Amino acid sequence: MKVERKPQRKKKRLKVRFGVDYPKRVAFTGDVSAGGIYIITGQPERPGSRLLIEISLPDEQQVIVYGQVCWAKKVPPNLIRLANKAGMGVRLSQFEVGQQPLIDYLETLRH
Repeated sequence: MKVERKPQRKKKRLKVRFGVDYPKRVAFTGDVSAGGIYIITGQPERPGSRLLIEISLPDEQQVIVYGQVCWAKKVPPNLIRLANKAGMGVRLSQFEVGQQPLIDYLETLRH
């Protein structure tokens, strides 16, 4: 049985930096909501890992948030574009900066 997510995730490519101790790795989102993101990466962190994430919004505002990896699918770098959902799903838990700008931005998107 599939669990329905609320709020709805929007397919959007945003630049992110992430890491366990500090945001040292660069990737892009596949979809985004105020409660979670899908990060496209060939080197995902393990499920259960706590990440510090910086999301760059198109207006150059920064969102800084902690999140927990819910699922991860590791794929060789040369197959990322071909694989279905290579990367990791992260539940956003504690916003340091930018929660309202992220919510406002997501409201401007259709899907």
